[in-house]
Amino acid sequence: MADANASLNFFFDQSELDETRTESLVSDALSGMDDGELYLESRQSESFVFDDGSLKAASFDSSQGFGLRAVYGESTGYAHSNELSEAAIKRAASTVRAVKSGDSGTMSLAPARTNKQLYSDENPLGGVEFSRKVDLLKEIDAYARAADPRIHQVSASILGSWQAIEIIRADGHRVRDVRPLVRLNVSVVMGEGDRQESGSDGAGGRESYDFLFDEDHWQAQVKEAIRIAEVNLQSIAAPAGEMTVVLGPGWPGILLHEAIGHGLEGDFNRKKTSAFAGLLGERVANKGITIVDDGTIGARRGSLSIDDEGTPTECTTLIEDGILKGYMQDRLNARLMGQKATGNGRRQSFAHSPMPRMTNTYMLAGDKDPAEILASVEDGLYATNFGGGQVDITSGKFVFTCTEAYRVKGGKIMEPVKGATLIGSGPDVLKHVSMIGNDLALDNGVGTCGKAGQSVPAGVGQPTLKIDALTVGGTAG
Repeated sequence: MADANASLNFFFDQSELDETRTESLVSDALSGMDDGELYLESRQSESFVFDDGSLKAASFDSSQGFGLRAVYGESTGYAHSNELSEAAIKRAASTVRAVKSGDSGTMSLAPARTNKQLYSDENPLGGVEFSRKVDLLKEIDAYARAADPRIHQVSASILGSWQAIEIIRADGHRVRDVRPLVRLNVSVVMGEGDRQESGSDGAGGRESYDFLFDEDHWQAQVKEAIRIAEVNLQSIAAPAGEMTVVLGPGWPGILLHEAIGHGLEGDFNRKKTSAFAGLLGERVANKGITIVDDGTIGARRGSLSIDDEGTPTECTTLIEDGILKGYMQDRLNARLMGQKATGNGRRQSFAHSPMPRMTNTYMLAGDKDPAEILASVEDGLYATNFGGGQVDITSGKFVFTCTEAYRVKGGKIMEPVKGATLIGSGPDVLKHVSMIGNDLALDNGVGTCGKAGQSVPAGVGQPTLKIDALTVGGTAG
């Protein structure tokens, strides 16, 4: 829960820390600073990997610790330890105070409180027995192999975690949150003659394992993985050149996340290293394009009741009808830019200092029927699934690999293609979107976002989009 008055008193009940003494230590450590906090964390995680008919790996890990941050001007002092003790916090305090120089700063006001709870505080790891988790993976393996005799290999994995955090500020302001997270991945290899192709699917969220263990749910994932493998078996070499590209709804929003979303994070814009720096209030996209970052969607993988600085998350409008309206902000960059924090201060663990990060970033729906969009394409590409990609934040230039794509000719979807890559610039793409579908969809809850060596769960989404001109790298001779 995000309420400091909640009954949960996890860190002080299970350690030698005293609440009053700890608050006093934090107050002393951050005296004269502009911002900062003590971040307490306890985490449990597990994973099961079933491959080639047997359980290949099962792991369980638990960790706890704290991170103490002091912010003075533009500088940050950070120290962390996996020892929850008064002595360790004192040592950390002496380290972070070295960031201060000159006159005392003025401590920023604490974040607003919130009573919202976007997910259960139940620990999913203890809700299902070890044997039941293994049995589910066996069922998935058997179901996939029985579905099609061309299936040569099946891999399935379950991942779960439970994280409890508490944030204590110099003024005694305290907030807590408890965050469950689960995920199921399925992949298959299908062979026909001398050719083999793979397909995969995954789903997850801030839920209990009941969400994944529902038979209709996991069977749908298996069927989707098989469908993609079968499509890839039929694929031909992808064409190359500049052409019209239609992006499908949902997971293709990962391109939006990487090529545009990171460029709208506060730190890159404060430092003027983003292609969007200094453009607030200006048109950066075609009319009809509205992009938001929304951390308040219940049980979504990227959602948080509060961010890792204690700020309640919100739905932040980044681009509205083509006009740049705002950036995603943590407390430090918001203060230095004269803006408000948007609940986007995130960190991988207590060993990391927070920075501006996305939660669930997506484009809002338009008014076009997806069938109408495809019918308008005389010769192009329809991309519905993506793998990895690379992005240059400064220029917005990207390269993305399509894992499921089709030729479109005369307004009709034709043969699937293999080896297609999309090459372009995020800011340029925004200006070449000519049709926006009415079929907004979010991804299935599998996204992980990397930045500056830190990884956090994130969500993406979009409706079907028509991009009039985009470079496609292909393999056709």
